[in-house]
Amino acid sequence: MTTAPSTGSSTGSSTAPTAAGLAPLGTRRRAVRSLAGRIGLLGGLAVALLAALVIAAGQGQLGVPLSEVLGSVLHKVGIDAGPMPSHPQGENTLWQVRFPRVVMAALAGAALATAGALMQGVFGNPLAEPGIVGVSSGAALAAAAVIVFELTFAGSWTVAVCAFVGGLVTTLLVYVMSRDGGRTEVVTLVLTGIALNAVTSAGLAFLMFLGDTQAREEIVFWQLGSLNGSRWEYVGVVAPLALVGIGAALFLAPRLDLLALGDRAARHVGVDVERLRLGTIVVVAMLTAAAVSFCGIIAFVGLVVPHLIRMIAGPGHRMLVPASALGGAVLLVVADLWARTAVEYADLPIGMLTSLVGGPFFFWLLRRARRTAGGWA
Repeated sequence: MTTAPSTGSSTGSSTAPTAAGLAPLGTRRRAVRSLAGRIGLLGGLAVALLAALVIAAGQGQLGVPLSEVLGSVLHKVGIDAGPMPSHPQGENTLWQVRFPRVVMAALAGAALATAGALMQGVFGNPLAEPGIVGVSSGAALAAAAVIVFELTFAGSWTVAVCAFVGGLVTTLLVYVMSRDGGRTEVVTLVLTGIALNAVTSAGLAFLMFLGDTQAREEIVFWQLGSLNGSRWEYVGVVAPLALVGIGAALFLAPRLDLLALGDRAARHVGVDVERLRLGTIVVVAMLTAAAVSFCGIIAFVGLVVPHLIRMIAGPGHRMLVPASALGGAVLLVVADLWARTAVEYADLPIGMLTSLVGGPFFFWLLRRARRTAGGWA
């Protein structure tokens, strides 16, 4: 698989769009790009997500057998089939603790993976990801300001609104600062991310200095990332943002395929390139806000998942966006299950676990991009 550090305004192949960091389509990719292959991949990911949700809901300090989890769900939707939880607190644990948490994990994972796929498409660079380039930390900084200054102007939506604004501002900064001459270079993108992460880290430290003990603990929660304490009311805030953002991403997907051909070619077929980029940036900010508003900074999901999907299915965004959403949901549900069960009577920060996997993957991808580019002078 070949990786290029930047995209310009030159046209690509007339038969299939090729984005930066993507190899020519081989036999396996052509198979997945067929209708049956697409249905098979999306169907497999959907089944994997349902299985992960049910299994994760039953695991924890209070174990609930799989049959009882399914029985509880069926009874909840009015189907009198399957056993109910035998433990006196089983039903309450499932519906007040486990299900809100696993649904939140699925929503956050889908939002982050979709945001990563959009960022990589709009920047034409496989290294773009909300956590790496500072978008997630910018959104978290705005959310931390809400915590410290006890803002409530939008009720339960206050954190999400401020996180959206913070994510939008940082995404625009990344876009403006990393583009030069109509292209985005790998070095510029990475250095921009390092600078923004440094600034937002300083801002978070300052807010911790200003806040009281409770505020400091909540800000530390943002920095580590965790799904502990998820509630249905939080899901009710995150779900509309995530679903609208994913829907908008599906709408933008065909145009991002045209953008991958280069700015000139995209304009030639009627695409308003700048409007497309700005609209995509707003969608990325919305998705990032949905993910971090109650879960904190969870890095590398938006890097790993879209890249793996590309390796399997190719660069087309019509397939990449929905498959990334499903794959991100599966990844974060499984990662959260690991965080809850890896250490007995402990709840590990999920952001730490995703970084343990995503960090080495990023190093590998960075070195691969450098070797392909012949070095960065």
